Amino acid sequence: MADSMVESGATLLRKMEINVAEAEKRTGKNSVNMQETYTVYLVEIRPAEAVPEGGTPAAPDTLWRRYSDFELLRTYLLVTHPYIIIPPLPEKRAEFVWHKLAADNLDPDFVERRRVGLENFLLRVASHPVLSNDKIFFLFLTEEKGWREAVLETGFQDKVDSRIKSLSAMYRVKNPDKRFTELKLYSDELNSVISQLLRVRAKVADRLYGVYKVHGNYGRVFSEWSAIEKEMGDGLQSAGHHMDTYAASIDDILEEEEHYADQLKEYLFYTDAVRSVCRKHELIQYELEMMAQDLVHKKQQKEDLATGTVRVFSLKGMTSKLFGQESQEQRESRLASLEQSIREGEETLKEKNTECQEFVRTACEDIERFKEQKDRDLREALISYAIMQISMCKKGIQVWSNAKECFNKM
Repeated sequence: MADSMVESGATLLRKMEINVAEAEKRTGKNSVNMQETYTVYLVEIRPAEAVPEGGTPAAPDTLWRRYSDFELLRTYLLVTHPYIIIPPLPEKRAEFVWHKLAADNLDPDFVERRRVGLENFLLRVASHPVLSNDKIFFLFLTEEKGWREAVLETGFQDKVDSRIKSLSAMYRVKNPDKRFTELKLYSDELNSVISQLLRVRAKVADRLYGVYKVHGNYGRVFSEWSAIEKEMGDGLQSAGHHMDTYAASIDDILEEEEHYADQLKEYLFYTDAVRSVCRKHELIQYELEMMAQDLVHKKQQKEDLATGTVRVFSLKGMTSKLFGQESQEQRESRLASLEQSIREGEETLKEKNTECQEFVRTACEDIERFKEQKDRDLREALISYAIMQISMCKKGIQVWSNAKECFNKM
């Protein structure tokens, strides 16, 4: 099945349906033998085949995964495909929440939103032209046992660049690529804009919740008033019912809003994936510059050795003063060693230069793909959010129109 499913040049979603069908809370012992409560997610896959009319779809293959399994998969993809903007995972703990929303990572509503986010992550990877063909990703979907061992056997952890190394590269690259510098700046600005948008939305949600719930007081007052009136009683009672319905509707409205907030959060987390590609390029560029600098230094040494130039403040100059001049044989041996080192350095530099060019080519391709995806997704999310707000306002108008009719009948 693996050979038929994973084919070069074809995304996995053309051949396979992928779902994270449900979440389940479990209790067990962790790595330090302490009891813990955690959530597992049921991953379902089935061949994407047309079902004959009247037929039943094939039963899916299923396995359970923890959030940490998804984290390990994503870390592996980041290291193995450094030139690709790797799709982000949903938040581990709720951020940008309005005060009535539970921030507990075991809260059922939060777990459900995370389930949707994890499914979206798998679909993003499975629809990517490169990531979808990764064998470790396929094993994640198909092998419940032994998958972690297979990931670790790839040795990807040895390739993880240290944060100190990345910071060093960022501050010391002499000739940064303008395209990646601009991309990193754009990513920082996008992160800032989406963060502000989510904060504003959380504040609006808080106030909106209060405004809607206060309408429940109208309902209570109208109901109490109806009890002391004869002619107006039925109208007041009906108006109070409409106010109660209006007050209760905010819970569903804000639950739907969370869906759009999660779409924005995905691109908030995508900005870090973009910066990761930029950091990797800086590191390659830095290594390239260091190799070129080392090669220039060795060529200078060779020239000095060949011409007999002795620099006063060089190590060779100090050594000559202390121990005398080296023999012709020693000089020729050192010259041959330097020439060999230069040849090897030139070859290594050529390979690194090719690696850098290939990184830039593939990264630029993926950046363009990501930009198209981002523009499409955010446009659709914002339009849908606006439509939802319009619908919410129309329902509010309808409630007050109904209340007006009740008052007319009094």
